[in-house]
Amino acid sequence: MSSAGGRVRVPIRVRPGASRTAVGGAYPGGTRGGRALMVAVTARAVDGAATAAAVRAVAAALGVRPGAVTVVSGATSRDKVVQIDPAPADLPARLAALLDGG
Repeated sequence: MSSAGGRVRVPIRVRPGASRTAVGGAYPGGTRGGRALMVAVTARAVDGAATAAAVRAVAAALGVRPGAVTVVSGATSRDKVVQIDPAPADLPARLAALLDGG
């Protein structure tokens, strides 16, 4: 996770085609060798459907509106970096809880 000017960037690992949508847990070896937040979505990886579903799932899990979450890298990859802007003050605590298993 990195932050600057009220914006926070979070590495995520998307698992498309899951039986249910869920956000939680850490994927080792995420972007830049750190831990990435696991995001399972029911949408398939076709025409950006899984990416859009992942953005909505991350927004719901972090308690922000979907428009506050944007993909800044990895749009066509399972490994992505999303930016939350504006980031709520308690985002680090929410993110830590999700990384520890949700």
